[in-house]
Amino acid sequence: MGLADFFRSYKLPPYLWRSQCFAFLRESDYTSGTVEPLVKLFGSPARLKMLRLFVFNQDAVFTLAEIVQRTKLSKSVARKELAEILSAGLIRKKGTNVPAHYQTNPSFGHLDALDAFIRETTSLRPASILASLKRAGALRLVILSGLFTGILDTQIDLLVVGDHLDERVLANAVHSLEAELGREIRYASFATADFRYRLGVYDRLLRDVFDYPHRLLVDKIGLQK
Repeated sequence: MGLADFFRSYKLPPYLWRSQCFAFLRESDYTSGTVEPLVKLFGSPARLKMLRLFVFNQDAVFTLAEIVQRTKLSKSVARKELAEILSAGLIRKKGTNVPAHYQTNPSFGHLDALDAFIRETTSLRPASILASLKRAGALRLVILSGLFTGILDTQIDLLVVGDHLDERVLANAVHSLEAELGREIRYASFATADFRYRLGVYDRLLRDVFDYPHRLLVDKIGLQK
């Protein structure tokens, strides 16, 4: 499937995939797999972060400062990308408050197509997730659930078990992943002994993980034995 066919399959308009931000693309770039496909398609990681933020949080209202905090972009880069998607009509200014507030524009003609496209193609590689989490300490168990498996009505999306975990570093790692995904990650962390106790009584939080689709990224506790 070529690039044009790829975009047409999501009913995205020609002006989008024929625009200057895709002028540098070649078929080999698209198929190489060395860079996240959406980064290639939307021109830069910054643009992709902004699109994900507004597409995944359509009811939310953000100031520039909040956008910087959520995306981890510099203020100047965030301001530039904000101006671009504002001029494209994807977002709108909300009210007359100072500082300005921005929200996804529900009247944007291609919002549904863009939403479907970004949701279906957004993911984080397991290696990227683990690389971020390992900074917090030695991991004994890492499980993905919730939004990572397409189930949004669970309590948590990420379960981390380890000993002597640095909770501040873990929180920062999760925030970095949130910036890539464009949405909040609900997570829980436990020491190994605490996790084993909770597993023994099969408490409600763990049931919410194990009773729904989930994926083990690290299992040094032996759950799969």
